[in-house]
Amino acid sequence: MQILIAPDSFKECLTAKEAAEAMSRGWRNIRPDDSIILFPMSDGGEGMLTTLVDATDGQYVSHLVSDPLGNLVDAQYGILGDGETVVIEMARAAGLHLLSESNRNPLITSTFGVGQLAVHALDAGYQKFIIGLGGSATNDGGAGFAQALGYHLLDNTGQSLLPGGLALNSLSRIETHQRHPALDHAQFQVACDVQAPLYGIHGASHVFGPQKGATPEMVDALDNALQHYACILEVTFQCAFKNIPGAGAAGGLGAGLMAFTNATMAPGTALVAEACGLTTALPNANLVLVAEGRLDGQSIYGKTPVGIAALAQPHQVPVIALAGSLGDGYEHVYEHGIQAAFSIIPAPTTLVSAMNDAALNLERATENIARMINLNRI
Repeated sequence: MQILIAPDSFKECLTAKEAAEAMSRGWRNIRPDDSIILFPMSDGGEGMLTTLVDATDGQYVSHLVSDPLGNLVDAQYGILGDGETVVIEMARAAGLHLLSESNRNPLITSTFGVGQLAVHALDAGYQKFIIGLGGSATNDGGAGFAQALGYHLLDNTGQSLLPGGLALNSLSRIETHQRHPALDHAQFQVACDVQAPLYGIHGASHVFGPQKGATPEMVDALDNALQHYACILEVTFQCAFKNIPGAGAAGGLGAGLMAFTNATMAPGTALVAEACGLTTALPNANLVLVAEGRLDGQSIYGKTPVGIAALAQPHQVPVIALAGSLGDGYEHVYEHGIQAAFSIIPAPTTLVSAMNDAALNLERATENIARMINLNRI
Protein backbone atom coordinates (compact mmCIF):
# COMPACT_ATOMS: atom_id res chain seq x y z
CA MET A 1 0.00 0.00 0.00
CA GLN A 2 1.00 3.59 -0.53
CA ILE A 3 0.15 5.74 2.48
CA LEU A 4 0.19 9.54 2.42
CA ILE A 5 0.58 11.13 5.85
CA ALA A 6 -0.50 14.78 5.75
CA PRO A 7 -1.09 16.38 9.18
CA ASP A 8 -1.32 20.03 10.10
CA SER A 9 0.54 21.27 13.17
CA PHE A 10 -0.79 20.73 16.70
CA LYS A 11 -0.62 24.22 18.12
CA GLU A 12 1.95 24.81 20.84
CA CYS A 13 3.09 21.17 20.94
CA LEU A 14 3.90 19.67 17.51
CA THR A 15 4.93 21.12 14.17
CA ALA A 16 3.34 19.53 11.13
CA LYS A 17 6.65 17.79 10.42
CA GLU A 18 6.86 16.38 13.94
CA ALA A 19 3.28 15.16 13.72
CA ALA A 20 3.96 13.47 10.38
CA GLU A 21 7.04 11.73 11.77
CA ALA A 22 5.12 10.45 14.82
CA MET A 23 2.36 9.07 12.59
CA SER A 24 4.93 7.43 10.33
CA ARG A 25 6.52 5.67 13.32
CA GLY A 26 3.15 4.32 14.39
CA TRP A 27 2.34 2.98 10.95
CA ARG A 28 5.74 1.37 10.42
CA ASN A 29 5.47 -0.39 13.79
CA ILE A 30 2.71 -2.52 12.26
CA ARG A 31 3.14 -2.29 8.49
CA PRO A 32 6.84 -1.72 7.80
CA ASP A 33 6.63 -2.79 4.15
CA ASP A 34 4.16 -0.11 3.07
CA SER A 35 5.32 2.89 1.06
CA ILE A 36 4.88 5.99 3.24
CA ILE A 37 5.21 9.55 1.96
CA LEU A 38 5.13 12.43 4.44
CA PHE A 39 3.46 15.71 3.52
CA PRO A 40 3.47 18.10 6.51
CA MET A 41 0.61 20.48 5.77
CA SER A 42 -0.83 23.90 6.54
CA ASP A 43 -4.04 25.71 5.64
CA GLY A 44 -2.14 28.93 5.02
CA GLY A 45 -1.99 30.12 8.61
CA GLU A 46 0.82 29.92 11.11
CA GLY A 47 3.23 27.14 10.26
CA MET A 48 2.89 27.43 6.49
CA LEU A 49 6.39 28.83 6.06
CA THR A 50 8.07 25.94 7.87
CA THR A 51 5.85 23.40 6.12
CA LEU A 52 6.67 24.57 2.61
CA VAL A 53 10.36 25.26 3.13
CA ASP A 54 10.87 21.85 4.72
CA ALA A 55 8.78 20.02 2.14
CA THR A 56 10.66 21.51 -0.83
CA ASP A 57 14.17 21.63 0.68
CA GLY A 58 14.08 25.39 0.49
CA GLN A 59 15.88 28.01 2.54
CA TYR A 60 15.08 30.75 5.01
CA VAL A 61 15.96 34.43 4.69
CA SER A 62 16.09 36.65 7.78
CA HIS A 63 15.34 40.36 7.71
CA LEU A 64 14.83 43.00 10.42
CA VAL A 65 11.37 44.54 10.04
CA SER A 66 8.78 46.41 12.08
CA ASP A 67 6.53 44.36 14.32
CA PRO A 68 2.83 45.31 14.70
CA LEU A 69 3.73 48.26 16.96
CA GLY A 70 6.78 49.45 15.02
CA ASN A 71 9.48 47.78 17.09
CA LEU A 72 12.19 45.82 15.28
CA VAL A 73 11.79 42.06 14.97
CA ASP A 74 13.98 39.54 13.18
CA ALA A 75 11.50 37.92 10.80
CA GLN A 76 12.01 35.21 8.19
CA TYR A 77 10.57 34.43 4.82
CA GLY A 78 11.29 31.40 2.68
CA ILE A 79 12.57 30.54 -0.78
CA LEU A 80 11.11 27.26 -2.00
CA GLY A 81 13.23 24.51 -3.46
CA ASP A 82 12.45 25.73 -6.99
CA GLY A 83 14.65 28.75 -6.24
CA GLU A 84 11.96 31.05 -7.59
CA THR A 85 9.03 31.19 -5.18
CA VAL A 86 8.97 33.31 -2.03
CA VAL A 87 6.79 32.29 0.91
CA ILE A 88 5.79 34.95 3.42
CA GLU A 89 3.85 34.06 6.54
CA MET A 90 2.35 37.36 7.63
CA ALA A 91 2.37 36.37 11.30
CA ARG A 92 6.20 36.37 11.28
CA ALA A 93 6.07 40.18 11.04
CA ALA A 94 2.58 41.10 12.23
CA GLY A 95 1.44 38.17 14.32
CA LEU A 96 -0.51 38.24 17.55
CA HIS A 97 2.17 36.11 19.21
CA LEU A 98 4.64 39.01 18.89
CA LEU A 99 2.68 41.11 21.40
CA SER A 100 1.93 40.62 25.05
CA GLU A 101 -1.76 40.54 25.89
CA SER A 102 -1.58 44.04 27.38
CA ASN A 103 -0.07 45.46 24.18
CA ARG A 104 -2.70 44.13 21.79
CA ASN A 105 -4.49 47.05 20.17
CA PRO A 106 -5.80 46.75 16.59
CA LEU A 107 -6.53 50.48 16.57
CA ILE A 108 -2.80 51.09 16.06
CA THR A 109 -1.17 47.82 14.95
CA SER A 110 0.17 47.73 11.39
CA THR A 111 1.13 45.32 8.59
CA PHE A 112 4.08 47.52 7.57
CA GLY A 113 6.58 44.78 8.47
CA VAL A 114 4.87 42.32 6.14
CA GLY A 115 5.39 44.79 3.33
CA GLN A 116 9.03 45.16 4.30
CA LEU A 117 9.52 41.41 3.85
CA ALA A 118 7.94 41.61 0.40
CA VAL A 119 10.13 44.58 -0.56
CA HIS A 120 13.27 42.73 0.55
CA ALA A 121 12.37 39.81 -1.71
CA LEU A 122 11.37 42.07 -4.62
CA ASP A 123 14.68 43.91 -4.34
CA ALA A 124 16.45 40.53 -4.55
CA GLY A 125 14.72 39.87 -7.88
CA TYR A 126 12.01 37.40 -6.86
CA GLN A 127 8.69 37.66 -8.69
CA LYS A 128 6.57 34.73 -7.46
CA PHE A 129 5.03 35.03 -4.00
CA ILE A 130 2.82 32.92 -1.76
CA ILE A 131 1.47 34.88 1.22
CA GLY A 132 -0.03 33.01 4.17
CA LEU A 133 -2.67 34.80 6.21
CA GLY A 134 -3.45 33.89 9.79
CA GLY A 135 -2.60 34.76 13.37
CA SER A 136 -2.54 38.49 12.74
CA ALA A 137 -2.47 41.23 15.37
CA THR A 138 -3.72 43.80 12.87
CA ASN A 139 -6.92 45.29 11.49
CA ASP A 140 -5.49 47.86 9.06
CA GLY A 141 -6.72 46.35 5.80
CA GLY A 142 -3.17 46.01 4.56
CA ALA A 143 -2.62 49.76 4.64
CA GLY A 144 0.76 49.39 6.34
CA PHE A 145 1.74 46.71 3.83
CA ALA A 146 0.92 49.12 1.01
CA GLN A 147 2.92 51.96 2.54
CA ALA A 148 6.00 49.72 2.76
CA LEU A 149 5.59 48.99 -0.96
CA GLY A 150 5.67 52.68 -1.81
CA TYR A 151 1.97 53.53 -2.01
CA HIS A 152 1.08 56.89 -0.50
CA LEU A 153 -2.03 56.75 1.69
CA LEU A 154 -2.94 60.33 2.48
CA ASP A 155 -5.47 62.15 4.63
CA ASN A 156 -7.35 65.25 3.49
CA THR A 157 -4.42 67.49 4.44
CA GLY A 158 -2.00 65.50 2.31
CA GLN A 159 -0.27 63.89 5.28
CA SER A 160 0.67 60.22 5.33
CA LEU A 161 -1.78 58.02 7.17
CA LEU A 162 -0.79 56.99 10.68
CA PRO A 163 -0.43 53.26 11.47
CA GLY A 164 -3.38 51.16 12.52
CA GLY A 165 -6.97 50.32 11.73
CA LEU A 166 -8.55 53.44 13.22
CA ALA A 167 -6.49 55.74 10.99
CA LEU A 168 -8.32 54.37 7.95
CA ASN A 169 -11.17 56.72 8.87
CA SER A 170 -8.91 59.61 7.85
CA LEU A 171 -7.92 58.18 4.47
CA SER A 172 -8.71 60.59 1.64
CA ARG A 173 -6.80 59.24 -1.35
CA ILE A 174 -4.21 56.68 -2.44
CA GLU A 175 -1.36 57.66 -4.74
CA THR A 176 0.10 54.77 -6.73
CA HIS A 177 2.83 56.33 -8.88
CA GLN A 178 5.68 55.63 -6.45
CA ARG A 179 4.85 52.01 -5.73
CA HIS A 180 7.65 49.46 -6.07
CA PRO A 181 8.35 49.07 -9.82
CA ALA A 182 8.78 45.29 -9.54
CA LEU A 183 5.06 45.00 -8.75
CA ASP A 184 4.40 45.37 -12.48
CA HIS A 185 5.71 41.84 -13.04
CA ALA A 186 5.33 40.12 -9.66
CA GLN A 187 2.70 37.44 -9.08
CA PHE A 188 1.09 37.07 -5.66
CA GLN A 189 -1.01 34.15 -4.45
CA VAL A 190 -2.75 34.33 -1.10
CA ALA A 191 -3.21 31.16 0.93
CA CYS A 192 -6.24 31.69 3.11
CA ASP A 193 -8.70 29.49 5.00
CA VAL A 194 -10.93 32.40 6.06
CA GLN A 195 -13.95 33.38 3.94
CA ALA A 196 -14.81 36.56 5.88
CA PRO A 197 -15.76 39.70 3.95
CA LEU A 198 -13.92 42.93 4.67
CA TYR A 199 -16.53 44.46 6.98
CA GLY A 200 -19.96 43.84 8.51
CA ILE A 201 -21.06 41.44 11.22
CA HIS A 202 -19.17 38.60 9.53
CA GLY A 203 -16.19 40.78 8.65
CA ALA A 204 -12.66 41.25 9.94
CA SER A 205 -13.41 43.52 12.89
CA HIS A 206 -16.45 41.75 14.35
CA VAL A 207 -15.22 38.18 13.94
CA PHE A 208 -11.53 38.55 14.72
CA GLY A 209 -11.16 41.93 16.43
CA PRO A 210 -11.89 40.76 19.99
CA GLN A 211 -9.08 38.20 20.00
CA LYS A 212 -6.71 41.00 18.96
CA GLY A 213 -7.67 43.14 21.95
CA ALA A 214 -10.66 45.06 20.59
CA THR A 215 -13.47 46.05 22.95
CA PRO A 216 -17.04 46.21 21.55
CA GLU A 217 -16.61 49.96 21.06
CA MET A 218 -13.32 49.41 19.24
CA VAL A 219 -14.91 46.75 17.03
CA ASP A 220 -17.56 49.22 15.83
CA ALA A 221 -14.95 51.91 15.18
CA LEU A 222 -12.71 49.51 13.27
CA ASP A 223 -15.61 48.20 11.21
CA ASN A 224 -16.63 51.73 10.24
CA ALA A 225 -13.03 52.49 9.30
CA LEU A 226 -12.87 49.44 7.02
CA GLN A 227 -16.12 50.47 5.34
CA HIS A 228 -14.60 53.87 4.55
CA TYR A 229 -11.38 52.20 3.41
CA ALA A 230 -13.33 49.91 1.05
CA CYS A 231 -14.84 52.95 -0.65
CA ILE A 232 -11.40 54.49 -1.25
CA LEU A 233 -10.04 51.19 -2.57
CA GLU A 234 -12.96 50.90 -4.98
CA VAL A 235 -12.45 54.42 -6.32
CA THR A 236 -8.68 53.93 -6.66
CA PHE A 237 -8.62 50.49 -8.25
CA GLN A 238 -12.06 50.36 -9.92
CA CYS A 239 -12.91 47.15 -8.14
CA ALA A 240 -15.17 46.32 -5.20
CA PHE A 241 -13.17 44.17 -2.80
CA LYS A 242 -15.52 44.37 0.18
CA ASN A 243 -17.52 41.17 -0.37
CA ILE A 244 -14.88 38.95 -1.97
CA PRO A 245 -14.49 35.87 0.26
CA GLY A 246 -11.27 36.22 2.23
CA ALA A 247 -11.12 40.00 1.95
CA GLY A 248 -11.42 40.22 5.72
CA ALA A 249 -8.66 37.70 6.44
CA ALA A 250 -5.81 38.89 8.67
CA GLY A 251 -7.62 42.08 9.58
CA GLY A 252 -8.39 42.96 5.97
CA LEU A 253 -4.92 42.19 4.59
CA GLY A 254 -6.70 39.89 2.15
CA ALA A 255 -8.40 42.90 0.55
CA GLY A 256 -5.18 44.89 0.68
CA LEU A 257 -3.22 42.20 -1.15
CA MET A 258 -5.85 41.96 -3.87
CA ALA A 259 -5.86 45.74 -4.29
CA PHE A 260 -2.17 46.58 -4.02
CA THR A 261 -0.57 43.51 -5.64
CA ASN A 262 -3.41 42.15 -7.79
CA ALA A 263 -3.14 38.95 -5.76
CA THR A 264 -5.33 35.93 -6.35
CA MET A 265 -6.96 34.18 -3.40
CA ALA A 266 -6.77 30.40 -3.05
CA PRO A 267 -7.84 27.94 -0.35
CA GLY A 268 -4.75 27.56 1.78
CA THR A 269 -4.77 23.78 1.93
CA ALA A 270 -5.07 23.38 -1.85
CA LEU A 271 -2.30 25.87 -2.51
CA VAL A 272 0.07 24.23 -0.02
CA ALA A 273 -0.83 20.75 -1.33
CA GLU A 274 0.10 21.81 -4.84
CA ALA A 275 3.34 23.47 -3.77
CA CYS A 276 4.60 20.52 -1.71
CA GLY A 277 3.58 17.76 -4.17
CA LEU A 278 0.64 16.19 -2.35
CA THR A 279 -1.71 16.87 -5.25
CA THR A 280 0.57 14.96 -7.61
CA ALA A 281 0.87 12.00 -5.22
CA LEU A 282 -2.85 11.51 -4.56
CA PRO A 283 -3.81 9.51 -7.69
CA ASN A 284 -1.43 6.68 -6.71
CA ALA A 285 -2.31 6.58 -3.01
CA ASN A 286 -4.31 3.85 -1.23
CA LEU A 287 -4.96 5.84 1.95
CA VAL A 288 -4.44 9.33 3.33
CA LEU A 289 -3.99 10.00 7.04
CA VAL A 290 -4.65 13.58 8.16
CA ALA A 291 -4.47 15.16 11.60
CA GLU A 292 -4.75 18.41 13.53
CA GLY A 293 -5.27 19.56 17.07
CA ARG A 294 -9.07 19.68 17.00
CA LEU A 295 -11.89 18.58 14.73
CA ASP A 296 -15.30 20.16 15.25
CA GLY A 297 -18.17 21.71 13.36
CA GLN A 298 -15.97 24.54 12.10
CA SER A 299 -13.48 22.18 10.48
CA ILE A 300 -15.51 22.00 7.28
CA TYR A 301 -14.80 25.69 6.60
CA GLY A 302 -11.39 25.40 4.98
CA LYS A 303 -9.43 23.52 7.64
CA THR A 304 -6.63 21.24 6.54
CA PRO A 305 -8.14 17.74 7.01
CA VAL A 306 -11.31 18.60 5.11
CA GLY A 307 -9.35 20.45 2.45
CA ILE A 308 -7.22 17.37 1.83
CA ALA A 309 -10.31 15.16 1.76
CA ALA A 310 -11.76 17.37 -0.98
CA LEU A 311 -8.59 16.88 -3.03
CA ALA A 312 -8.68 13.09 -2.46
CA GLN A 313 -12.33 12.58 -3.41
CA PRO A 314 -11.91 12.76 -7.22
CA HIS A 315 -9.34 9.97 -6.95
CA GLN A 316 -11.56 7.90 -4.60
CA VAL A 317 -8.78 7.74 -2.02
CA PRO A 318 -10.10 7.19 1.53
CA VAL A 319 -9.12 9.67 4.24
CA ILE A 320 -8.86 8.94 7.98
CA ALA A 321 -8.46 11.81 10.45
CA LEU A 322 -6.80 11.97 13.86
CA ALA A 323 -7.23 14.85 16.28
CA GLY A 324 -6.26 15.89 19.77
CA SER A 325 -9.95 16.34 20.45
CA LEU A 326 -13.27 15.82 18.69
CA GLY A 327 -15.49 18.81 19.41
CA ASP A 328 -19.17 19.56 18.89
CA GLY A 329 -20.30 18.91 15.34
CA TYR A 330 -17.16 17.07 14.23
CA GLU A 331 -19.44 14.51 12.55
CA HIS A 332 -19.98 16.98 9.70
CA VAL A 333 -16.54 16.10 8.37
CA TYR A 334 -18.05 12.80 7.21
CA GLU A 335 -20.12 14.75 4.71
CA HIS A 336 -16.92 16.18 3.22
CA GLY A 337 -14.86 13.15 2.29
CA ILE A 338 -13.44 11.93 5.61
CA GLN A 339 -14.34 8.30 6.24
CA ALA A 340 -13.40 8.06 9.93
CA ALA A 341 -12.16 10.33 12.70
CA PHE A 342 -10.49 9.40 15.98
CA SER A 343 -9.24 11.25 19.03
CA ILE A 344 -5.66 10.41 19.96
CA ILE A 345 -6.27 10.87 23.70
CA PRO A 346 -6.34 7.40 25.32
CA ALA A 347 -7.80 8.41 28.70
CA PRO A 348 -8.97 11.44 30.72
CA THR A 349 -6.03 13.78 31.22
CA THR A 350 -5.03 17.40 31.70
CA LEU A 351 -4.35 19.74 28.78
CA VAL A 352 -0.70 20.01 29.82
CA SER A 353 -0.28 16.24 29.83
CA ALA A 354 -2.09 15.89 26.52
CA MET A 355 0.26 18.40 24.93
CA ASN A 356 3.35 16.83 26.46
CA ASP A 357 2.30 13.38 25.23
CA ALA A 358 1.01 14.51 21.82
CA ALA A 359 3.71 12.79 19.74
CA LEU A 360 3.39 9.48 21.63
CA ASN A 361 -0.40 9.56 21.52
CA LEU A 362 -0.36 10.34 17.81
CA GLU A 363 2.05 7.46 17.18
CA ARG A 364 -0.10 5.01 19.15
CA ALA A 365 -3.34 6.11 17.48
CA THR A 366 -1.79 5.68 14.04
CA GLU A 367 -0.52 2.26 15.07
CA ASN A 368 -4.06 1.27 16.00
CA ILE A 369 -5.34 2.35 12.58
CA ALA A 370 -2.66 0.19 10.94
CA ARG A 371 -3.80 -2.74 13.10
CA MET A 372 -7.36 -2.13 11.93
CA ILE A 373 -6.19 -2.20 8.30
CA ASN A 374 -4.62 -5.59 9.01
CA LEU A 375 -8.07 -6.95 9.86
CA ASN A 376 -8.68 -7.18 6.12
CA ARG A 377 -6.34 -10.19 6.14
CA ILE A 378 -8.65 -12.20 8.41
